[in-house]
Amino acid sequence: MASTTVHGNPMNCLQSETPRPLANFKPSLWGDRFSSFVLDNQAYELHSKEIEVLKEEVRSLLVNAKSTTAEKMSLTNTLERLGIFYHFEKEIEEQLEQIFHSHVHLENNEDCNDLFIAAVHFRVFRQHGHNISCDVFIKFKDNNGKFNENLTRDVMGMLSLYEAAHLRIHGEDILDEALAFTTTHLESMVTELSPFLAKQVMHALKQPLHKGLPRSEARHYISVYEEDASKNDLLLKLAKLDFNLVQLMHKQELCHVSRWWKELDFDSRLPYSRNRVVECYFWAMTAYFEPCYSFGRIMLAKIIIMASILDDTYDAYGTIEELNPFTDAVQRWDMSAVNPLPDYMKILYRALLNLYEEFEKEMTKQERSYSVCGSKNALQELIGSYYVEAKWFNEGYVPSFNEYMGNALNTAGYSLLTTSSFMGMGEIGTTEAFDWIKNKPKILVASCTIVRLMDDIVDYEEEQERGHVATGIICYMKEHAGMSKEEVTDEFNRRIENAWKDINEECLKPNSISMHLLRRIVNLTRVMDVLFKNGDGYTHPEKVWKDHIVSMFIVPIPI
Repeated sequence: MASTTVHGNPMNCLQSETPRPLANFKPSLWGDRFSSFVLDNQAYELHSKEIEVLKEEVRSLLVNAKSTTAEKMSLTNTLERLGIFYHFEKEIEEQLEQIFHSHVHLENNEDCNDLFIAAVHFRVFRQHGHNISCDVFIKFKDNNGKFNENLTRDVMGMLSLYEAAHLRIHGEDILDEALAFTTTHLESMVTELSPFLAKQVMHALKQPLHKGLPRSEARHYISVYEEDASKNDLLLKLAKLDFNLVQLMHKQELCHVSRWWKELDFDSRLPYSRNRVVECYFWAMTAYFEPCYSFGRIMLAKIIIMASILDDTYDAYGTIEELNPFTDAVQRWDMSAVNPLPDYMKILYRALLNLYEEFEKEMTKQERSYSVCGSKNALQELIGSYYVEAKWFNEGYVPSFNEYMGNALNTAGYSLLTTSSFMGMGEIGTTEAFDWIKNKPKILVASCTIVRLMDDIVDYEEEQERGHVATGIICYMKEHAGMSKEEVTDEFNRRIENAWKDINEECLKPNSISMHLLRRIVNLTRVMDVLFKNGDGYTHPEKVWKDHIVSMFIVPIPI
């Protein structure tokens, strides 16, 4: 390769004579679009003051002692779906705790004779970790033990049950049946519905609320709620203003990350890697969108960017002779280890150590330097697993499926992302929290399983074409002779659904870890369901990610 070019950029300091498995990734969709953003501080302050006034009015509604239980639950559900619940977390948690313990047997509650109300109660309680019994839905079955066909006349009730069923755990057969029942009937009736109902049903069938990205779902629901004849104008105005204000904050953060990337000049210095700066920031934003986690988003975005470059280095450029000393250097974590590395790896290694030095300075100020150690250890583990895959590919070795998964749960990268997200959680991210995540709790294993299996499904064809370590599908087919790719995909999807049940189960109280930390894992897992279930949206962001990014960072909601 005397004159190899990637993204139209000369390979500069790269060793272009060596045969490499170049992936020829597409360039960024965004260019420098986000690096020149300037926040209008005066307008920002004015909007902030208006929001504070509206918040107090909504808080009065929330704590109104005259409201019935059904009204309180409905208001909580609306606040959550509009994306403004975080302003009232204390009040919501207190109310839910009180309601749950005073209505433990909701199956006997008259309010819950209505399918819509029963399903909303169930979903909201489960979302907040309250282990409400699925027996609340028994009353909606007929004498033959099947869901009553008359329920199909209640479209909103069916839709509510459909959304609630996605919070099922193992052994809840009634919710498995509910999901099948509602899915079948909603799909068959959608063409007969009014535009208002059809819009909601089609969206839910495409993207269940529980597996959706909170910020994207909030933006969608604001457009739905605006058309609702029973809408509360106060809630709608607050939701719109708040979304736009938070969007400005996100754009400012994205500007910072984009400028950091430009200073690194990786587009020209490491042109073999994917430039997905905007997508990486979006990924970090899905973990936590709230204003209080601004520094955490910036840190996590930078870590995701570096992890992406490392992935491409091991997967789509580096040779085994280069990866060996680089892996050793990362394990040593010492700038002196840079000397034996090829020039392009020196650039990457120095940038990596400098980034974590930056984190160390900030976390030391917070007296939380242990959090940096947790993230660094997770990164070293990830690099070790990348190297195992590189050796397998170099040797032409096809591992057993269990051996593959043992390593692939690390290469999924979510142990690093989850651990690193805890850095930005302030005092909630305790030493105990980092010890907990380091020990690979069940919820993290489930998340990594979903990431790994979904990635294997969508990337199977492309990675086989350009030469890649045997994927999970290949390993599984090797052990189960005669199984087709479609049959293995069905098996993987079954395992993915079981992993979601594990996640739902691990979020139920009592638990030893803060729900705020558990939500980071849930939110990061949701990224895979939204952006990877119909293809590799990260490698090819124009397919799915583009629309999400436009709605999150470019187009404000009309007031």
